[in-house]
This record gives sequence, structure tokens and C-alpha cells, in this order.
Amino acid sequence: MKTAGIICEYNPFHLGHAEHIERTREILGPGVCIVCVMSGNYVQRGDFAVFNKHARAKMAIYCGADIVIEIPAPYALLSAGGYAKAGVYLLDKLGVCDYISFGSESGNIGMLQYAASAIASDEAQRYIRDWMGKGLPYASAQQKAADVLLGAGAEIFKSPNNILGIEYIKATREYSSKICPMTVRRCSGEHDTDNGYAASAIRKKLLDGEVPLTMMPGQAASVCMEEIESGRGPVSITHAGQAILSRLRVFGDYSRISGVSEGLEHRFGRYAKSESSVAAILDKVKTKRYAMSRLRRILITAALGITAEDTADPPPYIRILAMNDKGIRLLKSVRKRTELPVIIKPASVLKLGKAAIRTFHTEAAATDFYSLAYTNEEERAGGREWRQSPVVVTHGNFHDARG
Repeated sequence: MKTAGIICEYNPFHLGHAEHIERTREILGPGVCIVCVMSGNYVQRGDFAVFNKHARAKMAIYCGADIVIEIPAPYALLSAGGYAKAGVYLLDKLGVCDYISFGSESGNIGMLQYAASAIASDEAQRYIRDWMGKGLPYASAQQKAADVLLGAGAEIFKSPNNILGIEYIKATREYSSKICPMTVRRCSGEHDTDNGYAASAIRKKLLDGEVPLTMMPGQAASVCMEEIESGRGPVSITHAGQAILSRLRVFGDYSRISGVSEGLEHRFGRYAKSESSVAAILDKVKTKRYAMSRLRRILITAALGITAEDTADPPPYIRILAMNDKGIRLLKSVRKRTELPVIIKPASVLKLGKAAIRTFHTEAAATDFYSLAYTNEEERAGGREWRQSPVVVTHGNFHDARG
């Protein structure tokens, strides 16, 4: 069975995502199995996912994916490079993935591969270090290095989806993976725009009380409405402001957080104790050198107690969030080929090694914290991670295997 992997967030799933899956199948053939490696309850831009991971995984299965596995919270909250590496690592360790399909403004895989080689070179890395030493943020330093090495070709680094695609290519090379990168062209513009459908615009409408039916596949919109009616969303970082603030007030050493350097730990330590809201902390900490997404990631990881030590090694297991009939068949092949343990029933993690147990406990605590943003008090009950098995969709029906 030919298999293509997609690293995603689906925050939430919309028509552009459906088109990406459809185009991948057009290119590789209708029988291709689509494996999505998806961020869990927290997303790389530094926010709570608008709906929980099992709901978003269900949307994906309803709308063209065959199996969804999780990028654990500590890895989903890394920089773009760290996030890309975690996703590629999981796809590679499945042992069955032939392709990684991603959207890019370029749509030219050859140009993206050439750019990946150029920016990973020793010469480029020297330029990046030099400009960062002069006070430039990483993204600006990388762009300047690309300008020197690629000339007009450096334009490719000015589009965010191109940059993420380049990170995927770099990660496949770093792991000496046999997975073949392929790209589907997407519109230029906002970071999370797929062919004209902006995930941020959809999130805004959802948070304003509107379900944007014209921007989402019907089944994905139905899942959204189910979650809203159950009081499990939509949520964002703003819904857990006091919970975050209470954690930050007693947090210790910010230097242990991934992405903290150059005295940033002192700024967080000072303003987390003096300011009265999450927004005020971020406003005080912000400087031209740091992207707001980076600061939000630091803030959330501190609130969750996640440190750089938690991501020193790659993800220690494969966690299944959802699957359909084809995904179930693929899972049988995965079990024969993968080097990592596969988690279906949460309790099975307790039979694994220390790294897996530690990561799952961190994930469970992160889920408990996420649920504090729900409007339905009953849904805020703890221990959900230990009761939730994969969503299984068979022949158009779904079974939510929650204990």
C-alpha cells in the first residue's frame, strides 16, 4: 500500500486541508493511504488548539485522512525546525511511509530542495550566527544568509509555508529517511492559509460565536458544532488566562525552557510575577528580537512545566488518535515494521520504558490543563487522557472509544 504522510495541525480542518489531501491522492493515486501526524491540544504558533485533538482527528478522518497520530505537546510547542523534526521522525519510524506531502507557495519541489541544501550549509550557518550575534532574530538572519547565497532565489524564504517545507526536507535528510518529499502548491499570504481558506479567520469566527460553514467541509463543521454544544470549545489561550497566570507566578527557572536565551529568562521571571494578565506579560516581554509566537510557546510550556529536557530525545512512542478501515489495515503493517511502541489503549504506556511513561504523564497533565478552558464545568474533569482511546470511523460511522 502506497503511503503519504502529512504533518499538520488542522486548527480546525477546512476546505484547503481537504484540497491538499485530494491533490495528494490525485498525484499518487486514489489507493494511497494518508497518514496525518498532528499536533495535539497545543499548536506550534503558541496557543491552545481551538478544539481538542480527538475532535480534530475525527474531522480529518471524515474528510480524507486514513489514520491520525499525535505529535506530543512538548514537541508541538517547539520552534518550526523542532516541530518539523518531530513530525518527520514519527513518519519515518512508522516504517511504512513512502512520501511526505506538504503545501508550499512555491509548488516546486526541486527549488525547495536546493534551498534546503543552501541554508543547511556551513557557510549559511556562519552567516546566520553572525547576524544573530548582531541582534537579528533567527528568521531575519536566515533571510539575510539566503540573500547572500541564493540571490533572487532567496525569495523562496519570504513565504512561510515554503520555510516549513524546507524544514521538512532538512529533517528527512538529517534522519537519512527514505521518505520522498513532495509538495502541493498553495496560495501565498497568511501563514495558515490553504488555497484561500485562512485557518485564523475561521478561528476568529468560531471564537466570535459563528461556525463558518462555507469555509469547512460539512462533516468537519458538524464536529465543530458537536464540540460547541458539548461545551468543549472553541478555546484559545485567552480562555485559560488565570490558570496560566497562577502557574507562572510560582514557576522557577525559565532558562530551562526550550527557546529561552539571551536573558529572556529574566524578562519572563520579572513580568510573570508583576503583571496581571497573560497579554500584559507578553506585551512587557516583547522586543523586536523575538516573534510573538516564540514568546507564547515559552509562556505555555512554562505553564505546563515542560522544559528543554523533555524534548532532548525524539518522541518515544506512536500514539494513534483516529483511524478508518484503511488506517486499521495500515496499522497492522506499522506494528510489524516500526521501532517505536504503538499506543492504542492509554494504560498500555505503563508497560513501556521510562521515557515513554514520562512523556505520556506530561501529555496527560497538559490535557488536564487544556480542559480548564472549556465552558462546560463537567468537561473539565481530570484524567481524560487515561480514558480516551482512538476515534474509529468505519463505513461512514464512527465509534468514539472514550472510556
